[in-house]
Amino acid sequence: MNKILGMIGLAKRAGKVVSGEYLCDKAIKKGESKLIIIAEDISDNGKKAITDACTYYNVEYIVFAKASELGQFTGSGRRTVISVNDENFKNAILSKIERND
Repeated sequence: MNKILGMIGLAKRAGKVVSGEYLCDKAIKKGESKLIIIAEDISDNGKKAITDACTYYNVEYIVFAKASELGQFTGSGRRTVISVNDENFKNAILSKIERND
């Protein structure tokens, strides 16, 4: 799990991640988002809003980690939603998840 969170942190430092529900929703609607990462402890309403947007705009999403962990590895406070805006980082993160790193 730390390797996956580390990859998210690396993507953030490379400028390929935005976080927070508002900015992620914007990234989805602009077609910038390649992968949405939703915290396990997001509210039901927040989760529904983001997953509905992902479904409508055909953006892949996963539920992963707690909001505090996502915030820690993106250098922010608590974050419930993260948008990965790069295809290579998306593929690397999903590959690590599939391998259970």
